[in-house]
Amino acid sequence: MKLGQFRSLAAGVCACAVGPGVGSLSVFSRLNQIHIFNGDMANQVSASLPERTFQNQLSLPPLPVPPLEGSLSKYLEAVRPFASEEEFQATVNTVRKFQEGVGEELHQKLLQRAKTKRNWLEEWWFDTAYLEVRIPSQLNVNFGGPAPYLETCWPPAEGTQLQRCSISTWHTLQYWNLIRTEKLPPQKSGDVPLDMDQFRMLFCTCKVPGVQKDTIRNYFKTESEGPSPSHIIAMCRGRIFTFDAVYDGQILTPPELFRQLSFVQQRCDAEAEGDGVAALTSEERSRWAKVREHLISIDPHNKTILETIQSSLFTVCLDAAKPYSTPHNYTNMALQALTGDPTVRWGDKSYNSISFSDGTFGSNCDHAPYDAMVLVCLCHYVDQQLRASDGKWKGLDAVRPMPFPEELVFTVDEKVRNDISHAKQQYLETTQDLQVVCYAFSGFGKAAIKQRKLHPDTFVQMALQLAYYRMHGRLGSCYETAMTRMFYHGRTETMRPCTQEAAAWCHAMQDATSSADARRNAMMLAFSKHNKLMAEAQDGHGFDRHLLGLYLIAKEEGRPVPDLFTDPLYAKSGGGGNFVLSSSLVGYTKVLGVVAPMVYQGYGFFYCIRDDRIVASVSAWKSYRQTDAETLFHVLSRCLHEMLQLATTSQL
Repeated sequence: MKLGQFRSLAAGVCACAVGPGVGSLSVFSRLNQIHIFNGDMANQVSASLPERTFQNQLSLPPLPVPPLEGSLSKYLEAVRPFASEEEFQATVNTVRKFQEGVGEELHQKLLQRAKTKRNWLEEWWFDTAYLEVRIPSQLNVNFGGPAPYLETCWPPAEGTQLQRCSISTWHTLQYWNLIRTEKLPPQKSGDVPLDMDQFRMLFCTCKVPGVQKDTIRNYFKTESEGPSPSHIIAMCRGRIFTFDAVYDGQILTPPELFRQLSFVQQRCDAEAEGDGVAALTSEERSRWAKVREHLISIDPHNKTILETIQSSLFTVCLDAAKPYSTPHNYTNMALQALTGDPTVRWGDKSYNSISFSDGTFGSNCDHAPYDAMVLVCLCHYVDQQLRASDGKWKGLDAVRPMPFPEELVFTVDEKVRNDISHAKQQYLETTQDLQVVCYAFSGFGKAAIKQRKLHPDTFVQMALQLAYYRMHGRLGSCYETAMTRMFYHGRTETMRPCTQEAAAWCHAMQDATSSADARRNAMMLAFSKHNKLMAEAQDGHGFDRHLLGLYLIAKEEGRPVPDLFTDPLYAKSGGGGNFVLSSSLVGYTKVLGVVAPMVYQGYGFFYCIRDDRIVASVSAWKSYRQTDAETLFHVLSRCLHEMLQLATTSQL
């Protein structure tokens, strides 16, 4: 359910998103060069024809169903670190009965489902992970993040908000146009195409609340499919405006965007604050759905406004906050991106581009339509474009005579005003309880780790395991995202880093009698197991999604919940969304993300690994006294140093 990632090829995949003239590091480009050097004329011809963004969709393989025996065997391995011998034997018996009985029957039904659907999980995943969830999603499910542009060319500075926002919005619109015209190169892992469907969900997409279950509305179309919405929503001081980002067939230039955004800000500065209807999107889902129905019943025009917001490209949020941050401490920006003013962001939109008044930027996105790698690619593209242009607009300053933005004013009554007040209050109470830190560990980064012939992501994950063990005196059930985009509409699989090998290594590191050699050997075994499980998960052979499918087959048929899912070790090991460590590698660029913990007693842990540093955002709930995000980061930093020392002495 959490922030997605794309592991060892993240740098290459992100670079595929970089447009022409920005030094693209496209994996596809390197492959074509290899073909040409081999003298293959046919490949020379294909190399001259640019690939279209979605051209590989129909040729992608279906999502596989792993063998039942293999999934159950991996499940038993995963729960072992959290069990006594007696508990484990009880679970072994439960699993055996499941495999020999109802499990095999459910597995066969799942295989039948997979014969009729290219992705047997897709609909279930949307519903179970996102659309049926009733808790407020803006804080608990959405992901946010600070933009890294302050490192590139835009340090915090007063009086720069609208100028910078105009330029960043223009680059975002260029990215939209690349997708709409299918000129964004399709991403690949080596020479294996990856699913690109999630990129259709970045723009013109919105979640709509339902009393029982939400829905996703996607209005995006490629150029070849027909007309697509091209308007933007601009939000400021509780008020909502819209304007078209295309005029006379051309995307608005930064000077033209500046004119439109200035109009919005000047109106809002000179007049009273708006009703803040957007705050309703931060509510519990069923409550928001009922308020939405009431809004529409008051005035049919309210439905038109909602449709305008839902179908918009994205929202530009003019936020009055000044979350001063530095390349070493992104905490304020990360916190504001995730927990900022709910009246200037539409929590159900697939992309809220947040422009802070000190000239810095963030984002807040509904997680249901896509995983974070999509936004990482967009933000990396914008960052690269800003770097290439030094953050300046070097085109014409002329502004065409276009209509000014139109304000969208909801008709509200006393009930709606009370509902807005209630939404703000519950949002404020919850956000004040969330602790977020976002720091750079600058001792070393990817270069030093790879020099020791170790996988950078595995390195951080093992440090996280050790840090949690040292802080809490017990092992931490951990979720790490594995991407399954080599399959049709593939999204993610769970990889569980708290293996028996990781547990043995943590014990060795805390054992004063354990020698350096013993610790090093244990660390290498933990690394090896982690890498193996990650590769299997990405290849469609994880077990968590498989078990979910079996559970849902039983649920749909009205069967009793199988004992496997009520076994105490199922939840204790993280099953059913109970991981105390919810983690994701955001990639190897400067783009970072942040989310709330998956469980009340847990942590959110998201990180990017750069050549010379590791930047991590850590979240925890303040009211749960045993967790502390700040302490976890500092313990993690010490663990990273110890691990590098271990790896270094092994090379001597």
